Amino acid sequence: MRIWMKICVALVFAAVLGLVPLTDAVPGTAIYHTAPYVPSSCYGHEDKGVMLASASDAIWDNGAACGRRYSIRCTGPTNQGVPQPCRGSSVVVMIDDHCASCQATLDLSQEAFSEIADLSAGKIKIDYQQV
Repeated sequence: MRIWMKICVALVFAAVLGLVPLTDAVPGTAIYHTAPYVPSSCYGHEDKGVMLASASDAIWDNGAACGRRYSIRCTGPTNQGVPQPCRGSSVVVMIDDHCASCQATLDLSQEAFSEIADLSAGKIKIDYQQV
């Protein structure tokens, strides 16, 4: 019984630290755009900060995605032969706009993209999940 409790405590601790995911992430791709971030499809001219993302049609859900938050982690480059762009961290962004012509799943703000990857990558592979 003691070993089982220690294992449970270790798993909870690992999940809190982000070492073990609590839910399954979805693979996708991300690009970035630069400021200004207003106006947006969701909030008009209301400033919602800089940790933002525009949703592709795959996520947009006819505008229901507005305000949803996603945790995003870089998993690698989209082009072979490119050095690893990932920083090994994750970022949480809020959907504030629609990007119907996006060539990626999410179009991140420059600030959000730079938290998880080198900007010179331009486009990266990601795992994302709603939080």
